[in-house]
Amino acid sequence: MTVALAGRAPATFEIKSANLPLVSLLLKSTDLHALAGELAARFGDIPDFFDHDPLVVDLSPLQVQGNAAVDFAALLVLLRGYRVMPVAARGGSEAQMKAAREAGLAAAEEAKVLPLPVAKPDRIADQVRNDNRALDKPAPEAAPVSALVIDKPLRSGQQVYARGRDLVVLSMVNPGAEVIADGHIHVYAPLRGKAIAGARGNTEARILSLCLEPELLSIAGVYRTSEVPLPADLLAKPTQVRLVGGAEGKLVMAPLL
Repeated sequence: MTVALAGRAPATFEIKSANLPLVSLLLKSTDLHALAGELAARFGDIPDFFDHDPLVVDLSPLQVQGNAAVDFAALLVLLRGYRVMPVAARGGSEAQMKAAREAGLAAAEEAKVLPLPVAKPDRIADQVRNDNRALDKPAPEAAPVSALVIDKPLRSGQQVYARGRDLVVLSMVNPGAEVIADGHIHVYAPLRGKAIAGARGNTEARILSLCLEPELLSIAGVYRTSEVPLPADLLAKPTQVRLVGGAEGKLVMAPLL
């Protein structure tokens, strides 16, 4: 049935469709105590990892457990403590979605979301292989964001996070130090601590160092620790690290020179 709205167009508002990028939390357990512990272990030492990002709670992993009840009031308080804004839920049973709506969450079964990066052990490859994402329409040009430049050595226990940009370090990253960036990481000195590039899921990020001796390397959640020795031809040498195969892929290393 077609409904005709009489009168002229309102002068005070317009209603248009809009696309909103959402972060997704795949809820795998209703044990919020355990969830709080794992969130603290993952993000507790990076207080500004999120910046009031809108989030959809994906309940689909819970369906293997049956109609498990979710304490949405407590869940929302927990998530807001990490500077995310839960706005919707999806994938739940009828009872779970009803409870989500009563807690103020919209139903968003068709939401287009990016999952929170989950660390996966990588498989090492010694050769570089060549996710371009097609856009329906070109995005508006944004002002370039300069890299964060650190020109002093980073000692054990120190952490630097380049939110929304690349990180350039001109001095040594000592063991126990941690460098994190949403984009690329460039270390023009020995890298002996932890380097986490593409921290918010950018699978195109790279790590580059003039002397690679890391405790840990990670790109978009795929990581490699020092428990697996570097190839002899790359240890302490100028090296680039990239991710091949997206979030389910592996880290690939190759000499820079």
